[in-house]
Amino acid sequence: MKLKYSNKINKIRTVALALVFAGMIIMYIGLLFKNYEWVMVLFMFLGLIAIILSTVIYFWIGMLSTRAVQVVCPECERPTKVLGRVDACMFCKQPLTLDPNLEGEEFDEKYNSKKYWKEQEKNSN
Repeated sequence: MKLKYSNKINKIRTVALALVFAGMIIMYIGLLFKNYEWVMVLFMFLGLIAIILSTVIYFWIGMLSTRAVQVVCPECERPTKVLGRVDACMFCKQPLTLDPNLEGEEFDEKYNSKKYWKEQEKNSN
């Protein structure tokens, strides 16, 4: 069974989209409590908070996306953005790396962790 990799930017955008829908669902649930105004207002407020949070996440990932390194995927030959040392192509899910030391290594998202590299540096000394 082949592992499915996903681009970090797409993962974060998916979370933001889920928050939009969750916020709307929470607001609709609030409509079920029309007889209890304080409960309805509470659900409306929680839904609004979820939608505002999704807007903040979309803005943040947009800013992060502008700083991402754009590379051409060797598999599908389409331009894609890479965040961190390792990432996956946005289109074909091909594992990509910008670090020449990681070429040929098995794809693992732990390579993006500062903690992992500190441990590796500590073990090599």
